[in-house]
Amino acid sequence: MSENTPHSRDRTQRFLFEEADIRGEIAQIDSSYREILAIHQYAPGVSRLLGEFMAAAVLLATTLKFEGKLVLQVRSEGQIPLLMVECDSQLRLRAIARGAQEATSDRFDQLLTGGQLAITIDPVKGQRYQGIALLSDDSLASSLDAYFKQSEQLGTRFWLACDGESAAGMILQQLPAQIVADSNDRNSQWQHVTTIASTLKDEELLNLSAPELAHRLYHEDPLRLFDTQPLRFQCNCSRDRTFNALKSLPVSEVSELLEELGSITMDCEFCNQQYRYVEQDLRDILEPDGPSTLH
Repeated sequence: MSENTPHSRDRTQRFLFEEADIRGEIAQIDSSYREILAIHQYAPGVSRLLGEFMAAAVLLATTLKFEGKLVLQVRSEGQIPLLMVECDSQLRLRAIARGAQEATSDRFDQLLTGGQLAITIDPVKGQRYQGIALLSDDSLASSLDAYFKQSEQLGTRFWLACDGESAAGMILQQLPAQIVADSNDRNSQWQHVTTIASTLKDEELLNLSAPELAHRLYHEDPLRLFDTQPLRFQCNCSRDRTFNALKSLPVSEVSELLEELGSITMDCEFCNQQYRYVEQDLRDILEPDGPSTLH
């Protein structure tokens, strides 16, 4: 688990346009990103793509208005079969690119060929929701732009960057009409802010602070910046969770593994934490109605 220092750049910052119904958010991920890379040892192209996914998941999680988590996931026929990032409403995130050990490409369309994007919102209380769309061949940002264009009535745009050391992203999102009611004026304002944002360079997104970035883009537009919110890498695996996973296996399979190995070790693929179980730990599985008598 990462502990953010006073100099950490692992944070998000929201801003609102004072004279338009538009919000923005900037996410910057530094030590948490490197901590995840230290666990998995991915190739450079995979590492950079994972960073963009992390930034996107954080930006999406900032829109949650309830306790829960958001999962951004892609399954593909390319060099990365599965890429997944989880971020909860407290901005705790974890990430993995499964089956990417042989991935060597730097190209989005080769790493995630024929990819299907899924955005899952999983509230602690309430119903789970999932939206699915095909990835574009271009980038994650353009794929998310297209997803929101077809599924939301309000405009949403993403800018994402990663250099292998840190990751960052910005989201702009139209809000329901409160300040400006006229649709032509709303469209004009949206065109204005997105056109300016399109001049943003990756190095600016990665290296400027959120206030510097907001000023660089919108120094002529009245803005209100909110307090920063810290984010961090934290895996939610636990001994109870892995035990429940074992309980889902057939009793015969658990028994055979135990007899063959003497114990069963469960690894968390997100953080590499290991959980070891011996016969006494597994009595509830092996003999739910009485004491275990393995031979």
